[in-house]
Amino acid sequence: MLLILAPIIFAVVAYLAWRNRAVRGCRWREDRSGDKGALRMYRCAACGAEAFTASKGPPQNCKKGLGGASL
Repeated sequence: MLLILAPIIFAVVAYLAWRNRAVRGCRWREDRSGDKGALRMYRCAACGAEAFTASKGPPQNCKKGLGGASL
């Protein structure tokens, strides 16, 4: 029984880790000092990206690659 249960548990854990790859690396922290009206500011603890959102909760995808090239 244990021989059958172990691969099933492994598969479920692997699926849960794989399904939300866009947010997996980011750890968003709310920064109320940077709020602009109804927009809430979030800063990623992993990559340092900043994002604003009007919806409840943190951004849904990583913003690390966004941002213009410096002049």
